[in-house]
Amino acid sequence: NNTSEEMGDDITLLPDDRPSFWKMVTHPQYRIHRFIALAFMCFMGFGNYFVYDIPGSLQSKITSDMNVNTAAFGTLYSVYSWPNVIISFFGGFLIDRVFGIRLGAVVFASIVLAGQLVFAFGGIVNRFWVMQLGRFIFGLGGENLAVTQNTYAVSWFQGKELNMVFGFQLSFARVGSTVNFLVMGKLYNYLKTYYTGYTCLGIALIIASSTCVFSLLSSIILGFMDKRAEKLLNRSEGKTGEVIKLTDVRYFSFKFWMLSLICVTSYTAIFPFVGLGTVFFMQKYDLQFDDANTIDGFAYLMSAIMSPILGLLVDLTGRNLLWIFSSTLILLASHVVFTFTTWNPWFPVVLLGLGYSVMSSALWPMVALVIPEHQLGTAYGAMQSIQNLGLAIAPLIAGYLIDYKGYIVLEVFFLACLCLCVLCNVILFMSDAQGDGILNMSRKQRAEMQK
Repeated sequence: NNTSEEMGDDITLLPDDRPSFWKMVTHPQYRIHRFIALAFMCFMGFGNYFVYDIPGSLQSKITSDMNVNTAAFGTLYSVYSWPNVIISFFGGFLIDRVFGIRLGAVVFASIVLAGQLVFAFGGIVNRFWVMQLGRFIFGLGGENLAVTQNTYAVSWFQGKELNMVFGFQLSFARVGSTVNFLVMGKLYNYLKTYYTGYTCLGIALIIASSTCVFSLLSSIILGFMDKRAEKLLNRSEGKTGEVIKLTDVRYFSFKFWMLSLICVTSYTAIFPFVGLGTVFFMQKYDLQFDDANTIDGFAYLMSAIMSPILGLLVDLTGRNLLWIFSSTLILLASHVVFTFTTWNPWFPVVLLGLGYSVMSSALWPMVALVIPEHQLGTAYGAMQSIQNLGLAIAPLIAGYLIDYKGYIVLEVFFLACLCLCVLCNVILFMSDAQGDGILNMSRKQRAEMQK
């Protein structure tokens, strides 16, 4: 890691020794330069998160233009997640041993771009299987690109700064998703005056690929910045530090598996819902296409704003178990309102965004409390793998339920997932209370215990 704290902007300088503004901007030992690098880290992932939810923002257009049902539409999300059930374990290995972080970022950003172009080409030639292939290729690069983002962050930032940087990256990821929901429907409607059917869809998807080109260029610029920083600061190329030993999985504690179940059951009621939400809002609340897209993407916008704030709160208070239990109840309340009332849809969407923000802020740090440090790479890989398995299967079930049973039965499915999540929370509470109780300790208690 860099030694900027010892070398740079945190030591007291005499007036004559103060560096010029130009030096602070161009030298990696100074905070300004590091935050310029952070901007490129965020830009590098922007296209990835923008195109991930394109099917969600164009659901009704894809099903009508490509003449497919909702079950087939759901596969556009499933085929992204299937490769990541396995690749989640090997992303760190590929970055550390095969490509290195700089080449890895460029390779994975290129795969994301290639996948999106194949997806768009499938629209232009009216071949749905080509669109599915494009999403599969995209899946091979998307999750690994996120791993390179995190690796760059650890390489450039330290300590308290690093927590803030992770929060900022997560926020910017959700900004990408939100912009997609705000822009893609309007772009499609604009192109509809010049083109029709699947041609219009394909051209909209090709224009969306420009976000992936932007991300690829950002990964190249960041690579040059990192190479230069390595020389100037005399540090080695960043590594994930992950040591993946699949045999470690058998030693993981009961608490870890409960956390993984909480992760998959809660995320199943968030991502597939948003992915299929536009048509739900149009049908249930009689909204126009653009309005339905705006409200569907709002949960992500909330997460972009709230996640860093909630991350800070969880850091300050501890009590992670209480936070994720509250989050599960908020998500459950959101889906109860969607299912059984006709209240203004903004209310349950705000609840959904709040529940998701709390869950993502409080859940992932808990893994480090129940797994030894040398096994963390494997543990996060396993948890992401389980999450992706859930996100591969859930859209298939959801699509089938919409086609043959309707949205109310789909909502009952989401409620069932969240009830299972509540049960896992209760079991984890009991298990933690019988053990050392570390998951629900305050920050102060935890610090004393870990001395």
